[in-house]
Amino acid sequence: MNKAELIDSIAESAEISKAAAGRAVDALTAAIATALNKDDTVTLVGFGTFSVRKRAARAGRNPRTGEPLKIKASKVPGFKPGKALRDAVN
Repeated sequence: MNKAELIDSIAESAEISKAAAGRAVDALTAAIATALNKDDTVTLVGFGTFSVRKRAARAGRNPRTGEPLKIKASKVPGFKPGKALRDAVN
């Protein structure tokens, strides 16, 4: 499912216009991104938790030349599914 299909599904199930559903999806993703940018977590009970995970600096290799290189530490978004979502998938 892509973003357009998600918007169509939300519009149909909530009985709202596609434009309103699109704004809601955009607002949700922006709110999650803003919270993660502040190193905050977003918990949607039953669905899951979005959080920021820290990756340590590490050594790697250039796959083309095989030469060693240093990979900087970074922050990456993470998601841990809630029990209701795990149960719905299984």
